[in-house]
Amino acid sequence: MIKIDAMGLACPLPVIQTKKALRNIEENGSVETMVDNESSMENLLKMAKEMGLESSHEKIEDHKYRVVITKGEGGVVADSNDAASNEKMVIAVSSDKMGEGIDELGDVLMKGFIYTLTEMDLMPATVLFYNGGAKLTVEDAPTLEDLKTLEEMGVEILTCGTCLNYYNLGDKLAVGEVTNMYTIMERLQGADKLIRP
Repeated sequence: MIKIDAMGLACPLPVIQTKKALRNIEENGSVETMVDNESSMENLLKMAKEMGLESSHEKIEDHKYRVVITKGEGGVVADSNDAASNEKMVIAVSSDKMGEGIDELGDVLMKGFIYTLTEMDLMPATVLFYNGGAKLTVEDAPTLEDLKTLEEMGVEILTCGTCLNYYNLGDKLAVGEVTNMYTIMERLQGADKLIRP
């Protein structure tokens, strides 16, 4: 059994670490993950259900939960389905924050979103950054390293040049290429699946 101590780790790290471990075990093997909150436990159980794997859980004590996910005979962790893998996915990022509400939380969520992209089975073809989203592709941005990882994995990273200039960031772009509205429209029109975080 592989044991993962995910105590104190923020979402989605417990799920990502557990999924990676499941890929590395043979059939009839298990992964035990310790987490410190009920939401993380529920996320792990949901992941197991979506993957068709057996799971069990227990509350050890306050802020300590144990989840065991088991790969049965012939257990295979699917990376993707064929139909989905053929889709051209485009992600359009129009803000440096994810969602509305408290800005600090929006920063944390956006950083988590970009990191999670690097761990997904299905990579987007293109990630577009415009308006406030342009701040995520420049020097010292907290998302820079993850975006560089995506670029190395073959994902096209495009940032609106007008937006960089508007924010006085024209000479600060640190990943991907500068683009224009025509290209942005082309990528949006050509997308099979469009995601806006």
